Amino acid sequence: MNSKSGPEEPTAPRAASEAFFRNLSLNLHAAAQPLCILRGTLGNPYLVSTGETQLRELVQNAAAEVERVCTLFGYLQEFVITESTEPTLLATPARSLIGEAVEGVELLFQESEISLRSSVPEGCGPILISRKWALAALSSVLLIAHAVSHRGDTVDLVVTSERPNSVQAMLLNRDAHVKDLKTDANLRMALAEANLARQRALMSWILEPFTVFIEFPGASAEKDT
Repeated sequence: MNSKSGPEEPTAPRAASEAFFRNLSLNLHAAAQPLCILRGTLGNPYLVSTGETQLRELVQNAAAEVERVCTLFGYLQEFVITESTEPTLLATPARSLIGEAVEGVELLFQESEISLRSSVPEGCGPILISRKWALAALSSVLLIAHAVSHRGDTVDLVVTSERPNSVQAMLLNRDAHVKDLKTDANLRMALAEANLARQRALMSWILEPFTVFIEFPGASAEKDT
């Protein structure tokens, strides 16, 4: 079974820096491929003698690789911004947060004929988060869940508060058995994990079946100053 676990102590400086450099390395490794393709294409000494049709094809291919590099550079910027910014954490109702995240992707799931169900208990207490940051992380994870799902699948987002001073969320598609995430999805998952770690939340996931676990700190949890 493939699995990925978040750091046990995401706020500890050593764990945070190790995760940051690991993510940067993953991002740079992904960017190396399109850059190598561009170097091989544009550095070809016979390019000047290439016919017009072939040149057009090369330009189209090069444009796709440039777009890929720009996307990966955007992820790199997000990793740096996430690591260098201290989010303001406020008590936020879990129900409204989950509702807003689901509403943002609901139409996409409906158009793909994938059922998205969410459940938040009435007595679930507030969580201590940055609403903007948490929505970004949840939206990213929901979009990845959509990408690995197929027509007719059901994706469940279940929230519980079984542990003291925390609220747990589980995103699950029992029918999605993923061997490996694509590079783009892997980077987006890493970004979501880094985002949540900056909010004192924990995130982990398994691929078979596709399941994401998130543990948010409760609003009563002590906040570092």
